Amino acid sequence: MMEEVIYFTSGGLRLAGALAHTAGSRGVVIAHPHPLYGGDMDNPVVRAIQQAYLHQGFSTLRFNFRGVGASEGRFDNGVGERADVQAALTWAAGLGMTEIDLAGYSFGAWVNAGITAGCRRMVMVSPPVAFMDFGPPVAIERLSLIVTGGRDEIAPPAMIAGYRSAWNTTAAFKVIPGADHFYTGFLETLENTIVAHI
Repeated sequence: MMEEVIYFTSGGLRLAGALAHTAGSRGVVIAHPHPLYGGDMDNPVVRAIQQAYLHQGFSTLRFNFRGVGASEGRFDNGVGERADVQAALTWAAGLGMTEIDLAGYSFGAWVNAGITAGCRRMVMVSPPVAFMDFGPPVAIERLSLIVTGGRDEIAPPAMIAGYRSAWNTTAAFKVIPGADHFYTGFLETLENTIVAHI
């Protein structure tokens, strides 16, 4: 599936992304890891998430948060980034996607946790509960899948399990044995795990 470079606006800023557009109504917006640690839309885990959705016939929208790559602006500690995700969802809906998933890896999962509208279901990959403050756990009704690695010290399974009890007990929780936070050597396993869920 070929991708095209696209641009959309968020709070007056022009953000850059990559769109693979199918003919169907199903799509996914994918949020990348922490910009201050080199995270961007070309991250290998983001690509694995994208491939899983492409395999299932979804349109995919990867994009760079404000201040990353060709996206205007600067890092905004999650506040502006949440607005960026909401803008991406709105832009995707404008293309005719009526069934939109929201997926995020690490920082992207943390940002997405605050999104309450615009998506059908949410997938979290390695939500960084040991690294970032998620605040008091609150219900995330659209959360349908959480994936982490058995050796992930930033998103440790035991700690995530505690959050899941408040987030959404019906959400599937998959732990990939042996995988670290970067899924080194386990990207295909991650992709297959997501494919099996969606």
